[in-house]
Amino acid sequence: MIKDNVRKLFDELPPGVRLIAATKSRSAAEILEAVEAGIKTVGENYVQEAEKKFKVVGRRVGWHFIGHLQRNKAKRAVEIFDMIETIDSFDIAGEIDRVCESKDKVMPVLIEVNCAGEKQKSGVLPGEVEPLIEQVRRLKNIKILGLMTMGPFLEDPGQLRLYFRETRRLFERIKSKNLPGVEMRYLSMGMSDSYRIAIREGANLVRIGTAIFGKV
Repeated sequence: MIKDNVRKLFDELPPGVRLIAATKSRSAAEILEAVEAGIKTVGENYVQEAEKKFKVVGRRVGWHFIGHLQRNKAKRAVEIFDMIETIDSFDIAGEIDRVCESKDKVMPVLIEVNCAGEKQKSGVLPGEVEPLIEQVRRLKNIKILGLMTMGPFLEDPGQLRLYFRETRRLFERIKSKNLPGVEMRYLSMGMSDSYRIAIREGANLVRIGTAIFGKV
């Protein structure tokens, strides 16, 4: 099933759109089956969960962190992950920078946008994204490569279009400024129920779990 689902997704996704297999609550065996089908990048929400899977899967794939990162997990996150998609404060960016400096590493990151302004969710409000980028781009061991957003949980995924569109406009505005230390390359939006809409609104990274692995 996993292999068939991955192949169907690859057939469907347009050129230039990168598939991230969202592997929260999935086993290392499931990840390896997806890798055999062609998955090249996985996304994990929790550092502790990723550690266990990393011991089995290793560098067969790239690792993206797509959850809320706590300061005390930054050291291990830097060791495991190839990109952190969820930077939402200068505090956590500074900690990642500090850890990376000690390891002679530059960490690619995305700024997470709380596009609907939901109080219970992490991410930066749209109006605060550019000020945060101005701070983070001066850190020597972090490279900003774009934006990421979740979007609110709605019964009708079609209603996410507005939020994805606004995030794309923000992405394009920042890109047009050609800021030093900022390369607006990736727009990470969309999950299993919304990736088609996200792609139409400009996403080039989609984070898909259920449509690959089935329901948990």
